[in-house]
Parts: sequence; C-alpha cells; structure tokens
Amino acid sequence: MIDDTALNAFATGRDPDHAALAITKGLRERLTRGELQAVIAHEMSHVRHFDIRLAMLLATLVGMVVLLTDFFRRGLFWTGGGRRNSGRDGGGPAALVILVVAILLSILAPLIARIIQLAASRQREYLADAGAVELTRDPESMISALEKLGGDREVLEVANRATAHLYIVQPIKKFEARAQGMFSTHPPLEDRIRRLEALLR
Repeated sequence: MIDDTALNAFATGRDPDHAALAITKGLRERLTRGELQAVIAHEMSHVRHFDIRLAMLLATLVGMVVLLTDFFRRGLFWTGGGRRNSGRDGGGPAALVILVVAILLSILAPLIARIIQLAASRQREYLADAGAVELTRDPESMISALEKLGGDREVLEVANRATAHLYIVQPIKKFEARAQGMFSTHPPLEDRIRRLEALLR
C-alpha cells in the first residue's frame, strides 16, 4: 500500500514467483470493489504476461544500441573517419558518404530504438486492459476505473520520471498532456476506454 491519496497502482517483478503489486491508499478508498478488482487484474496481467521482464529487456537493448552507436561514432572520430589509411585525399566521396551515414545512424538508431520500446510499452497496456477483462469478466468496471483514474488530478508524490512507466496511468500530471503520441509509455486513456467499449459491443 502506497500512503498517498492519488489514484494509481503498479506491478513489478521479473516473473509471477517474484512479483509485487502496489496500490495507493486513494485507490483503495475511492474505487468501488469492481473497479479495484479491475485495476488489480490489470496489474496481475502485467505480471502474467512477463511485461516487467520485457520492459527490462527492451531498456537493455536500447542501452546497447546507444553504447554501440556511441562507440562507432567515437571510433570514426579517433580514426579520422578512415582518412589515415586512405591517402592524401581522405578517401574521396566514398569516405565522406560513410562518415555522413555513420553520423546519421548514431543519431537515429537510439531514437528509433527508443520509439520501438515505447510502442511496445503502449501495446502491453492494451494487452493488460484486455487481460483484466479476461480475469474479471467485467469490462464496465475496467472502463469506470480508467475514467476515475483519468479524472484524478492529484499528483502522486512518490513517482518520478524513472518509475512513471510502471504505473497504470501517468502519475506525473504535468507530463500527461505532453506524453501523448509516439514518445509516451502509455496510450491515451480515451483509446484504452474505446477498445474496452468495443469488447462490450
């Protein structure tokens, strides 16, 4: 139990045998029994689908892409972009093209890797919402819970940018409006609710 009146919850752990689930005091007090069950089922779905392990793997892969591109860029810098071994003209147009491509890749590769990581995170949220409905057989409660979570304007004091991706909704409210689109860890609540409403139909 997180001693905070904001509405939020998260799950962590590498697998179901080593997992923990946390909810805020506000969530416990202000949600109905069905809504609370839906939120807990959402977090249990993250554990069941090994989402935390996947998030760690993706973060590691993004880190490796950043390290490799940085290593490659520094290698080009220290070798003079291949000019030392290419004679007096620096290798001509081919060396220049290789240098430009290397610089572009060193900038774009980490960005593309991060976008892929965030897209995977958003898809796992949709999957956890569907998993909650599968466990509770109550899409109305999941929809109602998301509406209440989205309407809560209170800032979760213990949250920070490093842990924000773990929560069921964006805990840092000042980033919520900016966190829409490809650089968001969570899909917009309206989209999540719309998908759940489609299950009802």
